[in-house]
Amino acid sequence: MVDILGDILQNSKFNDAEIERERGVILREVQEIETMTHEVLLDNLHSLAYAGTPLGRTILGPVENIQTIDRTDLLQYINRHYTAERIVVAAAGGVDHDELCRLVEQHMGGLKNNQERYLQLEPCRFTAGDYQQRDDKMMNSWIVLAIETPGWADADTIPMMIAATLIGSWDRSIGATKDNPSRLVSQLNKVRSWAHSFNTFYTLYHDTGLWGIQCCLDYCEHDLYEPLWFITEEIVRMSYGITASEVERAKNLFRRNLLQSLDGSTAVCEDIGRQMLAYDRRISIDEMDSRIDLIDVNIVRDTCYKYIYDAPLAMASIGRTEGVPDHAMLKGRMNKLFM
Repeated sequence: MVDILGDILQNSKFNDAEIERERGVILREVQEIETMTHEVLLDNLHSLAYAGTPLGRTILGPVENIQTIDRTDLLQYINRHYTAERIVVAAAGGVDHDELCRLVEQHMGGLKNNQERYLQLEPCRFTAGDYQQRDDKMMNSWIVLAIETPGWADADTIPMMIAATLIGSWDRSIGATKDNPSRLVSQLNKVRSWAHSFNTFYTLYHDTGLWGIQCCLDYCEHDLYEPLWFITEEIVRMSYGITASEVERAKNLFRRNLLQSLDGSTAVCEDIGRQMLAYDRRISIDEMDSRIDLIDVNIVRDTCYKYIYDAPLAMASIGRTEGVPDHAMLKGRMNKLFM
């Protein structure tokens, strides 16, 4: 397997026929993603929150680039980015480490080094604002709210992950019983059922991150302020109103989600590679569990106060957006004085 990977990395031919075949595959992927409202919504959020920076671009790129890219472009990209210090070889399962190292040296030892790796990284500044994509043919309003957080290696990422887990996710198929532990579910279904679904997300990058909530709401021309009132209230509550029992429940759920995400050798390999690129080492499950165990309600509150309370807000919406409240109004909700 290592010899095959090494051959792919160093000796790919990039025949014109193969490039054209893959071009068609990528264009179909673009068309497929454009039908996924939640994906388009997050792309719009990134184009706003990281406007004018590399993170503001979509993963697949504009159609114009896909249609014109050629063999020369691919070779230039590979020569610049597929270098030894940017690559992690990860393995999981019945693997002998010394033998793996020998095989990697044998089959990938020809990869060159590029000492300008860190100089090529551009800082990605955060930009607050509102991005609306109105489409009155849609039956619902899709909305995402996000604030900026630190990147992968920062110690504050774990408390923010626990806060995201505390709010959680929900959709109508689950139901909204009185036993549901989520305060936000109860609020959104107290008088009428506004939400089809909501979920928290925490997207981490090298030196920045986005933490927030994405939701799909029933269209209502004038009443979207009320469900978004509850959502922003729950976001800000993380910085002052959460209880110790809520944090302990979120910590246990976070542990469970972490273990489930590492079910299988493929997932473990991806985790090893990601951690090596982010931390320059592997963080074991035992170490991560110890870190989680050290987090208490005060740490989560203080960390959320640092990043959430009165923070600049980026928001994006798709669909029936005429009922979406003004950005300045929702930004004002990020301060407890206005609760």
